Amino acid sequence: MSGADESGYVPELGSYAVDSRDGRVGRVMSRDGSYVLLRPPGGGTQWDCPPESVHPAPPGEVLRAKVTEMNRERRYP
Repeated sequence: MSGADESGYVPELGSYAVDSRDGRVGRVMSRDGSYVLLRPPGGGTQWDCPPESVHPAPPGEVLRAKVTEMNRERRYP
């Protein structure tokens, strides 16, 4: 398995995805067959997620995540 769930979704590095176990949105930092590593928008502790629990983030969540990251970059140049 190459990081795909049953639907065939394979998250691209740098994209935003949802951990369906708890609804958290994160940026895909790495992936392999046994896990996908997600990082919260704006930084923070990364977490592992099983590939079958990772789904594409809806457009509204992607926008929210990007705004969070942009705001953090402004505060911490």
